[in-house]
Amino acid sequence: MSALIIFALLIALMLTGMPISISLGLTVLTFLFTMTTVPIESVALKLFTGIEKFEIMAIPFFILAGNFLTHGGVARRMIRFASSMVGHWYGGLGLAGVMACALFAAVSGSSPATVVAIGSIILPAMVKQGFPARFGAGVITTSGALGILIPPSIVMVMYAVATSGQLALGPNGEAVTAASVGQLFIAGVIPGLMLASLLGLTTWYRAWKNDYPRLPKAPWSERLKALSESFWGLFLIVIVIGGIYSGAFTPTEAAAMSAVYAFVIAVFVYKDMRLRDVAKVLLDSASMSAMLLYIITNAVLFSFLMTSEHIPQAMAGWMVDQGLGWIGFLLFVNVLLLLAGNVMEPSSIVLIMAPILFPVAVRLGIDPVHFGILIVVNMEVGMCHPPVGLNLYVASGITKMGITELTVAVWPWLMTMLGFLALVTYWPALSLFLPRMLGML
Repeated sequence: MSALIIFALLIALMLTGMPISISLGLTVLTFLFTMTTVPIESVALKLFTGIEKFEIMAIPFFILAGNFLTHGGVARRMIRFASSMVGHWYGGLGLAGVMACALFAAVSGSSPATVVAIGSIILPAMVKQGFPARFGAGVITTSGALGILIPPSIVMVMYAVATSGQLALGPNGEAVTAASVGQLFIAGVIPGLMLASLLGLTTWYRAWKNDYPRLPKAPWSERLKALSESFWGLFLIVIVIGGIYSGAFTPTEAAAMSAVYAFVIAVFVYKDMRLRDVAKVLLDSASMSAMLLYIITNAVLFSFLMTSEHIPQAMAGWMVDQGLGWIGFLLFVNVLLLLAGNVMEPSSIVLIMAPILFPVAVRLGIDPVHFGILIVVNMEVGMCHPPVGLNLYVASGITKMGITELTVAVWPWLMTMLGFLALVTYWPALSLFLPRMLGML
């Protein structure tokens, strides 16, 4: 009954058009003040202690690094390198777009930033070369979603924050800890590369079928030159992933390092950004970080309410009693998250759903790292379909195409992503192989 009242109140507030973050906060306060005896002091204390986690500091740093890279000419050099490597295949510029999105995703951590950085450069070039506008829009909109699967990923940080510290019991009653940011980053490498390959294969097939244009094959001298020009941007991948795996620094310290490094290469190495432009980048990053942190704060309150009412534990017990196995549960989770993607953006979905679903998943024997990657892939799909797909709106601003037309354009790649979601869901080794091989699990 408590769960029914809480979710009915939350949905009612959201239907009024109220921002999700405020809806979460009001739901918690209304329920606590009218139906419990929880003192007001504990709510205020939870507001502050909920965002004291060290991992949360990674979010503003990754946002800042992504903004420096977006404005600092790194994307243009990555596109040139990708074009020199795969431009001579069918759909050359489209394949270069997929590869450039994968490379930029490995340094930015944000899907919309990837779409803006790569799409604003490569989409006009594709149209000029003779590609249909829909083809280019479909490629970049979906490939940009790699920004939250290939590490570093802001959504992975949010999942780790949302589930950390939760009481979760395994199938035999043993305590199970949540996945760390470092484990999630390493686990996202193989799925990210596989999805990039599948999107590239879809792009190649459609280009081959329709005989879309190809670029002349670049000589190795040109390829090496493009690699040397993009080296400083690509080296950030080594800094973040290599630093975390080697133990040189934590994911949060890696985020801070990436922000400083991105500033140095944008302003002093590539010199595509002037010092007077840095203030605007800092303000834009602060604004975006404040918005996300406000959502996180209210989501922490919501998680506190769920835990205090023992709702996740009750759900876990009920599902086990009903005989629902991990196969059925994961199918239910996928449907639930895909439906949620129709009305909410990824950060809100992760922060609301992960604390509720995580104890149930653990009770059914699902690894926390595998479950985290599954949620991230669901968020990728949600960013590419209407009505609130962030990547669709970003791509719409670049291409000047309507959301309906873009939805039709992304359909072939979206089907590929749904097939990949099924693969990730029921093949846990895809996510867990690399962390286990590196001794992180």
